[in-house]
Amino acid sequence: MVRPSKKKQIPNLQDAIKETAWKQIAEVGAPALSLRAIARELKITAPAIYNYFPDRDALATQLIIDAFTSFGDWQFAGRDSAPLGEHAKRLEGIGVAYRNWAHAYPQRYQLIFGTPIPGYVYPAETVFPASSHAITPLFSVVEEIRTAGKLKLKSFKPVKKECEPHFEMWKKKMGALHPQTHFAAMLIWSRVHGIVSLELQGNIPLFGEDGNALFMFQIQSMISEFIME
Repeated sequence: MVRPSKKKQIPNLQDAIKETAWKQIAEVGAPALSLRAIARELKITAPAIYNYFPDRDALATQLIIDAFTSFGDWQFAGRDSAPLGEHAKRLEGIGVAYRNWAHAYPQRYQLIFGTPIPGYVYPAETVFPASSHAITPLFSVVEEIRTAGKLKLKSFKPVKKECEPHFEMWKKKMGALHPQTHFAAMLIWSRVHGIVSLELQGNIPLFGEDGNALFMFQIQSMISEFIME
């Protein structure tokens, strides 16, 4: 009897490896990520995985890139659910999409924002195009608000010298990013991220019928704080 080829058994082995990795992370956590365990699950040899991912770190990096890309796609869709000029609705759309994606993919969210994998070093330059994709919608809307003369920001501080290389990376990605935009966007992101992270960790109670009352209150508060009427 002729055994079916791996190609016939698993048409897209690379995607199957990644999906199995996410399943493994959901079941036993990111620190236990193992190429050999994935191979056993897929009933293939370890060398078959090495053709796509030479080691665990290469797989982890690709998972992070994919997660950031999906995360950004949702936020772009949230931003573009309202037309240009409707600053408050565009900012709200990004925030809602941020939270919705995190709740839909909690393992992905935790992986990209700090679930430690022993011995894994986050390759910032490799991941930067995808991570910047995930925050570009927010930067773009804050810049729209600023250029329209609607950004309320009484004062801001320049980036610390040791952070300037990262700031320069942003300039290459988005052009001449105004310091006010960077400052305000970081404030907004940190507040949204804080609530969402606490929610996912079960550290704050969910308010309202849908559980999102606290989050939406924060979104509306930021709209009032940063956008002139």
